[in-house]
Amino acid sequence: MQPAARKEPVIDTITSVQEMRLHAQRIRASGASIAFVPTMGFFHEGHLSLMRLGRELADHVVVSIFVNPTQFAAGEDFEAYPRNPVRDSELARKAQVDALFLPDVKELYPAGFESYVRLDNLSDRMCGRSRPVHFTGVATIVTKLFNIVRPTVAIFGQKDYQQWIIIKRMARDLNMDIDVVGAPTVREPDGLAMSSRNCYLSREQRIRARCLYQALTGAQQSVAAGTRDADRILHEAVAAIGRHGDVSIDYMVLCDPDTLEEVSEIERPVLMALAVKVGKTRLIDNMLLTPPANSKHQEDPQ
Repeated sequence: MQPAARKEPVIDTITSVQEMRLHAQRIRASGASIAFVPTMGFFHEGHLSLMRLGRELADHVVVSIFVNPTQFAAGEDFEAYPRNPVRDSELARKAQVDALFLPDVKELYPAGFESYVRLDNLSDRMCGRSRPVHFTGVATIVTKLFNIVRPTVAIFGQKDYQQWIIIKRMARDLNMDIDVVGAPTVREPDGLAMSSRNCYLSREQRIRARCLYQALTGAQQSVAAGTRDADRILHEAVAAIGRHGDVSIDYMVLCDPDTLEEVSEIERPVLMALAVKVGKTRLIDNMLLTPPANSKHQEDPQ
């Protein structure tokens, strides 16, 4: 007797807002929970790790693919942003995603659209300084997707740490009954944070891009050794990145992990975040720097 053929996982592909609403209503009416992973597609292992976490946290996993025009300013890479929905659909199916939501831009932003969600402070820091429209676009599209998908839990990668913190704050402030979970950054073997934009890098630029992770790990080593002065840490990291050609720093900060307010002295875990252009490609990364226990007076003893 031949063994029964293994049943391949099936994924529902949904393209209309109304169909997605009805799908979510049926799932919630059955008593099942929904984990939601909003993405712009062109999946890599970082995205897939979020989907697998969603499978652990809820009964039903929904992933959206939508390259959101309102979070791109003029001259940014909206048109060039990599897209491959056929490949993405197959990867999502293998990750046991239940539903893939691929809405059309004209349905999410119909003629006459004028309602946006804006945060006052968190959006003005870090990436918000050089991309002033970005987080209004992010907050707006995530709010719309939350209203359509009605998730129990939403999962974001911590590589985009500021985005995760903003969505957490937005969900809290607007009384959204959604648990916003941050998942650890997934890295290449040499430490480079996985990103859809890594495909823009030439071979030489890909080698230079390792300087982001090297700067972060160098900073962690200094903090672990007892350095508490934030300016000293930043100076060392700027110098390390500056040794590479065709690389420029957009920003580099040490800040409170919850409020994103910059710190001058490291007395407890702090977030180091940076954005660096390698050639024309803007890459971001971050790391939580943790001082040793009882390190308050280790540096510069009197």
